[in-house]
Amino acid sequence: MRYFDTHAHIGLIYDDPIEQLLVCQQAKLAGVSRIVSICNSLVDFKQVYENLKPAEHVYHAVGVSPSEVNNPGKDWQRYIEEATRLPRVIAIGEIGLDYYHKFGDKRSQIELFIDQLEIAARLNLPVIIHNREAGQDVLDILRDRIPPAGAVLHCYSENAAYAADILDLGLDVYFSFAGNLTYRNARNLHETVAFLPLDRILLESEAPFMVPAEFRNKRNMPEYLPSTAQFLADFLNIDVEEVAETTYQNACRFFRLNP
Repeated sequence: MRYFDTHAHIGLIYDDPIEQLLVCQQAKLAGVSRIVSICNSLVDFKQVYENLKPAEHVYHAVGVSPSEVNNPGKDWQRYIEEATRLPRVIAIGEIGLDYYHKFGDKRSQIELFIDQLEIAARLNLPVIIHNREAGQDVLDILRDRIPPAGAVLHCYSENAAYAADILDLGLDVYFSFAGNLTYRNARNLHETVAFLPLDRILLESEAPFMVPAEFRNKRNMPEYLPSTAQFLADFLNIDVEEVAETTYQNACRFFRLNP
């Protein structure tokens, strides 16, 4: 079986470049044959991208997350555009809105989000979206401004009704689930995966956060992704091989990679 980890913060697991490469290799040995490395800031992206150059199964997204709204960096728009020309940079992200942590103010977050959606549209790249307690604004913005290459709602946190609204609008959106899907009290996520067609579902580790229940009290790693896939298979009463391969193919389709 092969798995595709669509969202991992490799740079937050370890600072040391050798340890970061080891994390990626251990994931590969566990069947996680592709990973998308995510950074919150452009400074972190530059460093982690260099560190992970030898790991050819690791791809990259570049963007400014809402946590950096007050300090996106000098000439950040130009830097993003230049970074997308680097090998294995395949998406803009993570970008979005976070009203829980109250980074900056809502207006500034929205402006940063829209600016990057416009960059993604211009470059014909998909976007990886962070949404925390900002679901209505995210939906309203995507309704008018989703890039032609589509979007993924990473570490999905809304409910099935929200997913239904997105599908009813005909938006090209995928829904990515992390280790918190395996938590007993995550009923909103359980109801959502029961509702969604399997061809809209992606899997992610969100490492080092959201560790699957099986590995509770450990720092999350991309190599634990198969545990989330097994939970999803059991919940949907289908073979884990089908979950692994379908979500892998979904990720390749979304990121426009050859399987």
